[in-house]
Amino acid sequence: MRNTAKFTAAVLAAGALTLGLTACGSEEASGFADTSGPLVVAASPVPHAEILTYVKDNLAKDAGLDLEVKEFTDYVLPNTATQDGSVGANYFQNQPYLDDFNKKNGTDIVPVVTVHLEPLGLYSSKIKKADELKSGATVAVPNDTVNEARALKLLDANGIITLKDGAGNDATPKDIAKNPKNLKFKELEAAQTPRSLDDVDAAVINGNYAIESDLKPSKDALVLESAKNNPYGNFLAVKKGNEDDPRVKKLAKLLTSPEVKKFIEDKYAGSVVASF
Repeated sequence: MRNTAKFTAAVLAAGALTLGLTACGSEEASGFADTSGPLVVAASPVPHAEILTYVKDNLAKDAGLDLEVKEFTDYVLPNTATQDGSVGANYFQNQPYLDDFNKKNGTDIVPVVTVHLEPLGLYSSKIKKADELKSGATVAVPNDTVNEARALKLLDANGIITLKDGAGNDATPKDIAKNPKNLKFKELEAAQTPRSLDDVDAAVINGNYAIESDLKPSKDALVLESAKNNPYGNFLAVKKGNEDDPRVKKLAKLLTSPEVKKFIEDKYAGSVVASF
């Protein structure tokens, strides 16, 4: 039986707003002086919490790790909770997203170990192939800085649009140089993109949200990111200074074990790819 606690934005908003990124005192309040208690890890439900729960149920005890998994349903609160010490680590994000988050919020969260990649994909309930997109079609994309740029890069890599030279991890539709089908872009919170499929012609959806919505990226995506040389691997992360917490080190080792690799391969069948 899964023993995880689900936390939504509504429940945790008050705590997140008091983040205050209050400096020096927060490290003492976070409880890292005592590493004998459970390591609490914030994670997106799928696949991150599922992978952590596999570790908790099958590997943690033998490794002497007391692991607690808390599920978060957005991409902001896991970092604010890690920064203010409400949790000891998180597992949900990639390096470009973390770099952007730290810059915008004054946080100092750092990666520990990369575990997997969730390929971003273009999906549709109206067409079967990307080249069937009609002139003037509407495509939903995530509205956060990094994932929107990532979505546009996916479309560029597949010849659907062409981005301007030098468009980076903050690219927006304004950075499109060529749009031969005159596509319109609907910017939505990443979690909302799967729900938009009935209202748009296609949507670029993050892998975790695709899986949660019973989409199979390896089969259902019209186009899908390549895993080769992909900078968007998802990793275990902590507040800077906590990398040497023995519990974090144990979890990092378990998350990159042969057992976890096999679990990812068997459960996700190419929709999630181990990065180690």
